[in-house]
Amino acid sequence: MEHRAVTATIEQANAQLRESLPFSDTRDFDAADRGFIAALDPGVVHDADGRVVWDGDSYSFLTGEAPATANPSLWRQSRLTSKQGLFEVVPGIYQVRGLDLSNMTIVEGERGVIVIDPLISTETAAAALALYRANRGERPVSAVIYTHSHVDHFGGVFGVTTQADVDAGRVQVIAPEGLVEHAVAENVYAGTAMARRAGYMYGAVLERGPAGAIGAGLGQTTSSGEVGLIVPTLEVRATGETHTVDGLQIEFQMAPGTEAPTEMHFYFPAFRALCMAENATHTLHNLLTLRGALVRDPNVWSHYLTEAIDTFGSRSDVAFSSHHWPTWGTDNVVEFLSTQRDLYAYLHDQTLRLLNRGLTGAEIAEEFPLPPALETAWSARGYYGSINHNVKAIYQRYMGWFDGNPARLWPHPPEAEAVRYVAALGGIDRVVELAQTAFDEGDFRWAATLLDHAVFTDAGHAAARALYADTLEQLGYGAENGTWRNFFLSGATELREGNFGTPTVTSAPALIAQLSPEQIFDALAISVDGPKAWHLDLRLDVTFTDLDATYALTLRNGVLINRKIEPDQAAPAALALSKQRMIAVLAGDLDSPGLELSGDASVLPALLGVLDSGDPAFNIVVP
Repeated sequence: MEHRAVTATIEQANAQLRESLPFSDTRDFDAADRGFIAALDPGVVHDADGRVVWDGDSYSFLTGEAPATANPSLWRQSRLTSKQGLFEVVPGIYQVRGLDLSNMTIVEGERGVIVIDPLISTETAAAALALYRANRGERPVSAVIYTHSHVDHFGGVFGVTTQADVDAGRVQVIAPEGLVEHAVAENVYAGTAMARRAGYMYGAVLERGPAGAIGAGLGQTTSSGEVGLIVPTLEVRATGETHTVDGLQIEFQMAPGTEAPTEMHFYFPAFRALCMAENATHTLHNLLTLRGALVRDPNVWSHYLTEAIDTFGSRSDVAFSSHHWPTWGTDNVVEFLSTQRDLYAYLHDQTLRLLNRGLTGAEIAEEFPLPPALETAWSARGYYGSINHNVKAIYQRYMGWFDGNPARLWPHPPEAEAVRYVAALGGIDRVVELAQTAFDEGDFRWAATLLDHAVFTDAGHAAARALYADTLEQLGYGAENGTWRNFFLSGATELREGNFGTPTVTSAPALIAQLSPEQIFDALAISVDGPKAWHLDLRLDVTFTDLDATYALTLRNGVLINRKIEPDQAAPAALALSKQRMIAVLAGDLDSPGLELSGDASVLPALLGVLDSGDPAFNIVVP
């Protein structure tokens, strides 16, 4: 794709940032290189069919000073996160970094290894384990620990173990309580919309290079291989639990409602090593991800960090996380965790202070200075989360979408509003003219606003689309936040080349298979096209033959309700099948064996006929 040159406005803004931050501080580069053993060479991972699912080598251009087309702070972060290979944390603990969005940590026990967070994909996890074994020997996997419920921390589990080994008791799978429920819910209930937006967030289709994808701040991007999930054999439920795993004592701290709905930290006394999951990384994290999620609680987050400092800080010689590089030295660990704690607490408290003075989320976010010590701390920079969108998330958490101004209570939706704005401004050509003036003056935010209205009035207007793409590209060139850059450049890509759909889908069959019956029916209820189902009043009893459980489904007023019941011989329609066969039915397979339907045969097709599967290629940047 052809890229436009950077404008003087963005070049000047990037230069000013370069002068304001301590680029002479190279301690992070020393830490990111410390303990290096070997890299995967070439740094490319394929699936069984030869398709590339990870290409770390495509980021080899990340050297030297930042080019004009990249924010120098984000460029620095991307140079750090693109470092790839096997690293020694301390003797006995190793990390494979740069083979996926997240890290895989390997802890050597008495008879084998404990794998912490096996990446997103089977293929990248297998490559990471193979790299470890090539340099440390053929130790068997004795346990797998999922730190939390996001897919980049469990999805590659089949690359390091098998369901058979887990079932036989040869491998233990450990996770915080509720992980499976939250993992499958996040990837199924709103999975279609989240996955489409994740394509923007991680720059999935952007070309790699100085004017394209340079990283997402937390890591480079996401792998695109096979996603799996093995149900935990041990759920950790309470802070203070201690378990001995492969001869190693592990102390656990629960941290729910922080970076994930269910998350935990843990400590290895034998190594004086603390795992902070994803609650303390070398970036300001998201309180609300741009792909969409529940708003996270920075107040709780900061409290759990304080608890970790008090419980483990003085006993830790090293702290490592599920992303980025470790921190060594007790004093450094305490300072690092304290900086992260102060960051989330400050965002929370000051946002609340200002909203109680009557400011809206957008107003608070526009001018939100950090204390000087946090402003210049590299680990507090907004590479993945940002101050701007995190402040708005806190406002949303407490106050909701409405800012209290009655004129904003019932606005027109974007397309209808756009037509009115464009007409008021003198027509689409006049809007493009005004946007061009804003662009030439370096006011890209206003140009984007104007062009958003122009394109939502006439998506085919060539001049509006072209200038809109150029505008988003400039905003991308200046963004310090990796996911903002990816969003801006992805929008420019779709304006120039068309809708690229959803490149990576996380609602994989292995996750769908772990849905409980209640979750299956909840997902079904979300898929009902309400208006299309208004006329239906039906009941279908479903018996899962492998679970010895029966549920009554009723559809009325466009609402699907499920209740667990005792088998009812008087049910007007009944379906008996396994849970897996039910999943196949909902995918459209009514013909394969294993399905017994009795009573009114019209009920099941009537129900299936009002389901709406969602659109993985819905428009974002055009109407």
